[in-house]
Amino acid sequence: MSLSELKGWKNIPIGGVINDAGNSEKYETGSWRTFRPVWDPGKCIHCLQCWIYCPDSAIQVADGKITGINLYHCKGCGLCATECPDKVKAIKMVEEASFE
Repeated sequence: MSLSELKGWKNIPIGGVINDAGNSEKYETGSWRTFRPVWDPGKCIHCLQCWIYCPDSAIQVADGKITGINLYHCKGCGLCATECPDKVKAIKMVEEASFE
């Protein structure tokens, strides 16, 4: 490709632009995590603090109650476990290697 065939700066798309809303659902983003959340439904009081703070929308909720964690999108940041009330601790972070 010659220099004259390259696009100029006015013809290159702006970085960070999301052209298709909702396209993040198409991509698996949880495959590189080091730790994964493990949810104990028996301890959970469904306060939804984990859901509020999850940056990946990985906490699954139906009818105002937590139903699980979508590990396809979870990146293992641990915010869900951190925000779970101290008296409850229904979510713990476990090293991903222990599941292999």
